[in-house]
Amino acid sequence: MFLANHQKFIQMDELSHQKVPFFFIIDFLVDKVEIFTEDEIGKNVLLIDFQGFSNVKKQEDLDKKIEWRSFPESLKSFKKGFDHVQKNIRQGNSYLTNYTRKTKIETNLSLEEIFHHSQAKYKVLYKDFFVFFSPETFVKIVDDKILTFPMKGTIDASVENAAEVLKNDKKEKAEHYTVVDLLRNDLSMVADDVKVDKFQHIDFLKTKQKDLYAMSSEISGNLKSEFKGKVGSIMQKLLPAGSILGAPKPKTLEIILEAEGFERGFYTGVCGWFDGKNLDSCVMIRFIEKEGDQLYFKSGGGITHMSKLEDEYQEMKNKIYVPIH
Repeated sequence: MFLANHQKFIQMDELSHQKVPFFFIIDFLVDKVEIFTEDEIGKNVLLIDFQGFSNVKKQEDLDKKIEWRSFPESLKSFKKGFDHVQKNIRQGNSYLTNYTRKTKIETNLSLEEIFHHSQAKYKVLYKDFFVFFSPETFVKIVDDKILTFPMKGTIDASVENAAEVLKNDKKEKAEHYTVVDLLRNDLSMVADDVKVDKFQHIDFLKTKQKDLYAMSSEISGNLKSEFKGKVGSIMQKLLPAGSILGAPKPKTLEIILEAEGFERGFYTGVCGWFDGKNLDSCVMIRFIEKEGDQLYFKSGGGITHMSKLEDEYQEMKNKIYVPIH
C-alpha cells in the first residue's frame, strides 16, 4: 500500500514540476491518494467549490423547508473513548488527541443539495459518497511561500462575550498553543524561516442550527529548495494533518485508532487544488458520508488533560450542522 502511495506522490511531484493543474484527495491514514487532472474532474462526478477554483454552475434557490435531525450517541457511549484518551494523556503518551465520533443524521436534502446550498470556504461533493463544507485551510503555497492556518477551539456565538470567553478559556488556549507549536514544527520540515504571523484570530461561522466562533492562527515559511515544485513530497511529509490528529503524532494516531472504533476514511484527510503554480488545500471536516441509504456526520474535537467530558460531548454535537441559512 505504501508503495502505491509513493507512486501517487511521485505523480503529484511530476505534475506540479510540469506545472499541470490537478486536484487531489488524500484520506486520513494516507492509505488512499486520488489525483484528477482538470479534464478528469467532471468525468468523476466531482464537484469542487474552493475560493480560487470552482467547477460549479449557479444553482436555483432551495425551495423547500429543510428537515434536519441528528441522533448523537449517548454520553455513556462517548465517555468510553474519551476515558481511553484521557488515560493515555495522564500516562504522558499524548498531550493533545483529536477524538471524533460518527453520528447518524436524517435530512430531506440530498448530498448534492447540501453541496450546492451550504456556505463554506471549501466544499466538495464526491460521487454519491460524501460531501463536506470545511472552514479550515490545510496549507497554501503562493510563490514558494507556504502558509498554514490551524483552527482549534469553538464556542456557541450566543454565549455572552463569546469571542473573549473563547480566547481566554484555559483548555481551548492550551489546545490552540499545542496545535500551533505542532504545525510550526511540521512546516519546518519543508520550509525555512517559519514564523507565526497571526495568533488566536477569531472567525465567525454562521449555520442553520447555531452560530459559532472558531479560533485560528497563521503560520508561514519559505519552501526549502528541495521541496519547490513538489506538491507530492510536501504532502507526504506533512500528513496526517496535525490539527485533526494531535501530538505527538505517531503515538496519538495509535490512541485515536483504539478510542474511536470506526474508520475515518476520507474524513479529516486533506484535498487540494494546484493551479499550475500555487496550491490551496483544506482539511476535510464538517463531513457527511453515505453508507448504503444512511447518512452519517463525523465530528469531534481536541482533548487535553483539562478537557471536561460534558463539554467535549457538547462540542461534538455542536459541530453537527449544515451551513445553509
